[in-house]
Amino acid sequence: MTTKQRVLITRVALAALAATAPAASATPAAPATRPAWTECAGPGNMQCATIDVPVNWAEPGGRTVTLDLARLPATEPARRIGGVLGVPGGPGNDGIEDLKIAAAHLTDLRRRFDLVAYTPRTRVWLDRLPPACLEPGTSLSEPRDRTAYLALAATMTRAFEQCRQADTTGLFAHLDSLSVARDMDAIRRALGEERLSFMANSYGGVAAAAYTRLFPRRVRAMYLDGAINQVDGWRDQTLRTLPLTEQAFTRFAAWCGETTACALHGEDAGEVWRGLVRDADRAPVGGELTGWHLRTFAFLGDPGPGEAHWRAWADAVDRARNGDGSGFADFALGNARVWATPGVLAMTCGDGRGYRSYAEMRTFRRQAEDISPNFGSVAFDGLGCVGWPEPVVNPPRPLPTRGLPPFLGAGSAWGDYAWTESFTRMVPGSVTVRYDGPGHVLYLSGKQCPIRHTTAYLTDLTLPPAGTTCPAG
Repeated sequence: MTTKQRVLITRVALAALAATAPAASATPAAPATRPAWTECAGPGNMQCATIDVPVNWAEPGGRTVTLDLARLPATEPARRIGGVLGVPGGPGNDGIEDLKIAAAHLTDLRRRFDLVAYTPRTRVWLDRLPPACLEPGTSLSEPRDRTAYLALAATMTRAFEQCRQADTTGLFAHLDSLSVARDMDAIRRALGEERLSFMANSYGGVAAAAYTRLFPRRVRAMYLDGAINQVDGWRDQTLRTLPLTEQAFTRFAAWCGETTACALHGEDAGEVWRGLVRDADRAPVGGELTGWHLRTFAFLGDPGPGEAHWRAWADAVDRARNGDGSGFADFALGNARVWATPGVLAMTCGDGRGYRSYAEMRTFRRQAEDISPNFGSVAFDGLGCVGWPEPVVNPPRPLPTRGLPPFLGAGSAWGDYAWTESFTRMVPGSVTVRYDGPGHVLYLSGKQCPIRHTTAYLTDLTLPPAGTTCPAG
């Protein structure tokens, strides 16, 4: 695997493919037993262990895969309530690395809880990908007619089949979030806990939803941070955030109009952008960057420190309209290939991420364009799963909420709040805290206001008032 491949996958919030994970074994799955904890490298007297779980939960006596566990024991053991299991995003992020990052921010929570983390099967998969699974099936572009859509499906099916044939772990068809949720319950049983509390972030929300679907009585509390609401459907998640992208673009245009250092200062930034996109649809910038690439991958809503991101973006737009797409090419074209990589997509297609038909794709495009004239388009994350050869075992569908406690959510008003709030509102009595600034996964970045609400909720099962907002900072 090349360094470039590692960087591209990291850029789309997938795990870096650097660590070495245990291989899948051919031994039968054993009943849940208490892990043998030993001290290991990490903050605060971290302990590590492993458990084996079935590769295919429908065949519990078949092959197993080994998952790494880590925990930070409660610092006030006499007042210990139980365990909090972190559910990492990605998919393919390593929950143990999340815990190492978050530990310094969660000292209050740790007083009464063991903080538990694990390396999910998706990360084990990423760490053992054969070369065939790393070869993109194509470079994604928007299918402009049914023939192009069917050609994309055929191309991706071939790429998936080659990956499946090269897979020696058996995991290819078992990376869906229902399988991950069953792994989570195996961890609960191994910990000896009747119920667990959970902290799920980003794509971990899909596994959290799957867990609540399968094991509602095992959930003591559920905190969701920037969590995706797969229950409502992948397309709805994109449609919910497009208005926020438009708002961020409006802020950018206003800033540019007031800032002489902006490369588009003195012009209508919106008109410049829309003209660039129209021209790129007719004649791709540099022969590759289409209007679809620009609408889908180009804009960064977060201004960055000192508006550095916006300055760079304006400069990239200025150069692109003069034929130099280098400011966008690496990221846009890199993502177009990463999201056509079968080994990456195998972790999401079983959760129903792909378009089911050309008609569905066209309907979504019209909806997106109506909501966001500047950035509405066919969503890239649905294109790659076109041609998925396995059953969609965890499709979006209503979530039974009977027996679930109220959830706490948190998210950035600039983006992922819309995902998380749409999730928590399905569960009666739940509350989502709005963070009034940019960001994603607030507890990993040490945002103290959301962390205080999270600690109070997980400790006492008390929720903040509806409408609670945390100031940026």
